[in-house]
Amino acid sequence: TAAAADDDDDACSVLCSPAAASPNTKPVTYTTHVVFRGILLGALKRLMNSNANFKFTYTEDPNYGPYLESVNGVAGSAEDHTYWELLVETPDDKTIRPDVGTGCYIPSANDKIILRFSKYNNQCTT
Repeated sequence: TAAAADDDDDACSVLCSPAAASPNTKPVTYTTHVVFRGILLGALKRLMNSNANFKFTYTEDPNYGPYLESVNGVAGSAEDHTYWELLVETPDDKTIRPDVGTGCYIPSANDKIILRFSKYNNQCTT
């Protein structure tokens, strides 16, 4: 039941760091909950529905799943070589880059989800 699922919720925090887009903007941390064995995308939707200060958009790729496009009005851009990078700080203070995205990552209790606005280098070497 929904009530039983709520009893098994785990808390996690979401840190939004848009520094690459606006160097004077400080990271903002939000707290949300994810149901037991629930995916990060569900936790982000729950956060957006419960906190008017947090917004995000994503597209659904038929081959690769959800792709995070923007957070709090800051969008990645192919032209500017920017995107929202998913990192996770685990309870033992290790920062990892999951090998899956928001549609497959299953947060653990007390994970700190880091959404970091980043730039990538588009140079190819031959």
